[in-house]
Amino acid sequence: MTKRGRPRLPRRVEREFWRKVRHGLSTQDAAVAVGVSLSAGQRWFAHGGGMPTIDLDEPQGRYLSFTEREDIAVWRQQGMSMREIGRRLGRPPSTVSRELSRNRSPGRGYRASVAQAAADERARRPKPCKLATYLPLRRYVQDKLSLRWSPEQIARRLVEDFPDDERMRASHEAIYQALYVQGRGALRRELTVCLRTGRALRKPRRRTDGRRERIKDKVMISERPAEVADRAVPGHWEGDLIIGKDSASAIGTLVERTTRFTMLLHLPDDHGATTVRDATQ
Repeated sequence: MTKRGRPRLPRRVEREFWRKVRHGLSTQDAAVAVGVSLSAGQRWFAHGGGMPTIDLDEPQGRYLSFTEREDIAVWRQQGMSMREIGRRLGRPPSTVSRELSRNRSPGRGYRASVAQAAADERARRPKPCKLATYLPLRRYVQDKLSLRWSPEQIARRLVEDFPDDERMRASHEAIYQALYVQGRGALRRELTVCLRTGRALRKPRRRTDGRRERIKDKVMISERPAEVADRAVPGHWEGDLIIGKDSASAIGTLVERTTRFTMLLHLPDDHGATTVRDATQ
């Protein structure tokens, strides 16, 4: 009997979902925007611990195809140089050189099928992280997290405490993923409370273009009427606010756009919307 599971959604849909989240949309709104169910969006969000688990850049054909590997094998047997092979493939000669040195078999030379199988094995995901496979490193990181050290502090201190042991290395992002991401949970999940945020899920930073609107019913400068934009008709004023150090003081400015007549508003105590409005009247 064949076991049927939940059909996997295309990776491009998941990439678009995470792009929406990075731009400030909620999980529900991002799921609706890309046309998937709320449960699918929540599953992606929970699986990644609040952060994307895939590369958000679209694939650009970075990797050699099996056809290209076959061409490399044939052309090398014909004695063609790496530079010429790269020119024919439209690849840098260093790519050809690296491919040959990495996948050449002793005594058998370079074979496309063997090279492709090795590349597929290297590309297989997920890979076991070092924190899951190397016990001394995992114990060190867990001990420091218990002392409320940040992942950034731990990553830097590993280099100082073990300068000659390359196995004792972990980036701060690797530590975060080991805590939050399902399938990479090499560290005890309860250690998340030792982090300074204490969050059960990571919270992606909102980009500036994804911030919530702070000014309601605002009118953009691009929407000015033509008579205001070209300064043809007098009587249109433009206001601005100059705020001093630590927001302790402020000066309001009013400029008549045609004559450039300028008025300064003294705002010694407060520069809120009501105060500025009253000062202009």
